[in-house]
Amino acid sequence: MDVVASLYERNSLVKYIKEAAKNIFVPLTVGGGIRNLDDIKEVLNNGADKVAINTAAIKNPGVIKQASEIIGSQSIILSIEAKKQKDNSWEAYFNNGREKSGINVIDWIEEAEKLGAGEVLLTSVDNEGLKRGMDIKLLDSIKNKVKIPVIFCGGVGNVQHIKGAIKGVDAIAIASILHYEKITVNEIKNILKIKNHEFC
Repeated sequence: MDVVASLYERNSLVKYIKEAAKNIFVPLTVGGGIRNLDDIKEVLNNGADKVAINTAAIKNPGVIKQASEIIGSQSIILSIEAKKQKDNSWEAYFNNGREKSGINVIDWIEEAEKLGAGEVLLTSVDNEGLKRGMDIKLLDSIKNKVKIPVIFCGGVGNVQHIKGAIKGVDAIAIASILHYEKITVNEIKNILKIKNHEFC
């Protein structure tokens, strides 16, 4: 994810995707700077399996419909950066969580599903990077309101945080605790397996 690509109107991930795809044998999702159908095709043609779209989708929701019809829903992930509001709802932000869209997160997920998005990557802007746990209230707010798979992101600092959210979503996205080698994927799997939790 090139988190500031849209802000600087760049798309410079292709050379990295090519290199990564040579050595990675798990599905590869790419996001950042995806502005239109041509960008989506370029990323997929250079080794990505899926694309995550946020800013472009908010500015032009039709890109979701167009891409899903031409390429297939299975490759189109709607990335949502959700920030809690004073009325206890969540608003979708864009440009790496810098700008308000005025769009309610639940309404946006439901619309994107109708447009053909195959998955949702839902990130809590409030919890991201803090390692204090995931926003379970955000997770609870979307339960039974979306049929497509949901990947939940933001706030994981230990395995207990994963355990608290894993039953409510299809997958958990983890970043810093793996990047800084606080724990390994195998260790997470083993702990959750011992605790009788299925790891996604």
